[in-house]
Formats: sequence, C-alpha cells, structure tokens
Amino acid sequence: MNLAEALRAAVASLSAHKMRSALTMLGILFGVGAVLAMMSIGAGAERQAMRLIDAMGLRNVYVRAVAFPEKEREEVRKKSPGLSLRDARAIALAVPQVESVAPRVSLSPYKILSASGKSKAKVFGVAATHAKVHSLTLAEGRFFGADEDESHAQVCVIGSKVRRDLFGLETAVGRDLKVNDVWLIVIGVIEAGSETDQEFMGTAIDSPANQILIPLGTARRKFEQEPLADELDEIRVTFAGDADPAASAEVIAALLDRLHGGAADTTLTVPRELLEQSRQTQRLFNIVMGTIAGISLLVGGIGIMNIMLATVLERTREIGVRRAVGARRSNIRDQFLIESFTISLMGGAAGVLAGVAIARGVAAYAGWATVITPGAVILSTSVSILVGLLFGIYPAVRAARLDPIEALRYE
Repeated sequence: MNLAEALRAAVASLSAHKMRSALTMLGILFGVGAVLAMMSIGAGAERQAMRLIDAMGLRNVYVRAVAFPEKEREEVRKKSPGLSLRDARAIALAVPQVESVAPRVSLSPYKILSASGKSKAKVFGVAATHAKVHSLTLAEGRFFGADEDESHAQVCVIGSKVRRDLFGLETAVGRDLKVNDVWLIVIGVIEAGSETDQEFMGTAIDSPANQILIPLGTARRKFEQEPLADELDEIRVTFAGDADPAASAEVIAALLDRLHGGAADTTLTVPRELLEQSRQTQRLFNIVMGTIAGISLLVGGIGIMNIMLATVLERTREIGVRRAVGARRSNIRDQFLIESFTISLMGGAAGVLAGVAIARGVAAYAGWATVITPGAVILSTSVSILVGLLFGIYPAVRAARLDPIEALRYE
C-alpha cells in the first residue's frame, strides 16, 4: 500500500466514526489554536513595544516633575524649587556623554482658537532643539530657532490635528491663532502621524498631532503659571551612542538629589529599562500561555492514543486478514501511524483557523495589535503533527505485533 492509498484509507476510517474523530481532534485544535494565538499576540505586543520605545528613544533619559497636592507642594517648595532650567544646565555640564538636553514646560490653556475654529490641543513650551531631539518632521514651514526663543517670539508649530481643527484644509503657515490671551503666528506644521496619546509601562507618550509648540522663553515670559508650579515639567536627556543610559540616570538622580535638597520631587524614566521590563513580562506571558497550550496538546495526544488503541481493538480481525494475505508488520504499523498523523493534521489545520480567529478577536475587542507570521503557523502545525505521531507510535506498534492467528480468531 503506497502513501496515497494509506491516506485514503485513513480518511475513510475516520469518516466512518465522524463524531469520535471530531472529539479526538478537539484537544489538538485547542492546543494549536492557543499556541498560534499566543505567538500572534506576543509578536504584536513586541512590535507595539518596539514602536513606542523607538518613539521614546533608547539613548534617552526622561526627568519629569512630580505633581503634588497643593498643601504638600508648599512643604516640598521649602526644600526644593522644583524641576527648573537650572537642573537642565547642571545636567548638561556635570553628566558625562550628554549629547543634548531638551527642557519642556506644559501650559494650561483655557482657550485655543483661530478665525475659523477651536481646538483642545496640548500646549508646550520647548527649546529650539526639540524638533531634532524628538525627530519631528515638518509637513509645512519650519521650526523656531534659538534666537526666537531668546527674544520671546510669538510663534508656534502645530500638529496635524490642530491644523485641521483650526484651519481645515487651508494653509496654516502664516496664519494666527490665539492661546489664552496671546496671539501666535504659525510657522510650521508637524507631519501627520498617530493622533492618539499612548502609554507604555506607565509612561505617557504624547502624540505630536495634537500639540502646539511654542518657544520656551515665550512660554515662561508671556503665559501665567501657578506661583509654586515647577518651572519645567520634563527634561529629555539624550546620550552619546556608547553611553549606558541606566548608569547615567543614576548620576542624574544623585545630582538632582543635591540640587533639590533631598526632596523626592522628580522621577527618572529610562526607556531601555522599560524595554527590558517589557521583554521580561512577555517572556512570562509566553511561559504561562505555552504551559496552557502544552497541557491542551498533551490531553489531545492522550485522546489520540486512546482512540487509536480502541481502533486497534475494533480492527483486530482486519489486521489478522491483512497479515494472512501477506502484509508485513511495518505495513500495519505505518497504516495506524498515518491514521494518527491524519487526525493530528486535521486537528492542527482546524487549530490554525481557531488561532487566527482568536488573534483577530483580541485585536478587535481589546485594541491590541496581533501579528500572524508564517513561522508561527508552521511551528504550531508542526507541533500538532509531532504530537500525533508520538502518541500514535504505541498503538501502531501494538497493532503490528498482534499474532495473525489470534487476530483471525478474535470476535
């Protein structure tokens, strides 16, 4: 009997007991579906993490001001002035291998409007180096320079969503907009990108699309701030390529501790450490999901073995007849192995469909991106076939070892 005939015979045998065959495949189906869904969700999470980390920059360290309740802030200010330009200058001078320092202050606008629209954008005062440090690309116009920062120029650069809200499809560069009581001239528009603010490992990542950026000097001079508020809300420090951001963050922490009189009013975020934490979480997720999938595949394999043993018992007389007409033990063994292989292959194929459906369902329901790769499909299917073959060996060998005479006498 050649392979094609053996496969046809296996399919015919399984078709004769459809319900039993379907139930046998369930374990394999769930196991393969779990493996594929796990790998798809994991790959999607890793891609999302890498995209967000790339936006934050692996060579960066973020120093951010801590927000305190009003009464507590009064006590903190007795020891520390809060995050300030003095800190930015000290970091640039005292910390080794600093490539750039980008301070930022967040404003609290109560109105943003133009002649043709309104917006609820976030408004930040930033240094002239902001565009380079944050890798911003401008669709129109230019970014402001250091001279405009020093002269407190009333200019701004806006995101793509802000441009749409305030000016529609019209040209924005050269137009006026008003933030609180200050009129600003638009000199640049940031290229369109994601319009959704995101968060990674507890760290907020603002979308440039919904931002209005003005010179830091202008923000400090022409916009009111609370008396006890931090002068800055963030300092982004970029290091040279061979520097260790984690070690440099420790130096920054020690420096700020001295400058702030020991007040714990700043936090440091190191994207490279966040990436490692994300990978550790992903590894734990893979272990847990892999264990669940493995248990399901084990149950499926045991189910295949039980069914194949029952099949051997049912077909004992058939085995005796085949041996009597010249079939060898290897022919009998191969026939039952092919049946086991067919069950696992069909269960694996159904499991791939289930895994794809689960991954798509997670993506649609939870908004969590999933990535289904050919490698994941091949791996999950290969595992199902391997399980079928391994658990089919014992029944196949047992069938091959039956005594032909005893098998012919079996009722």
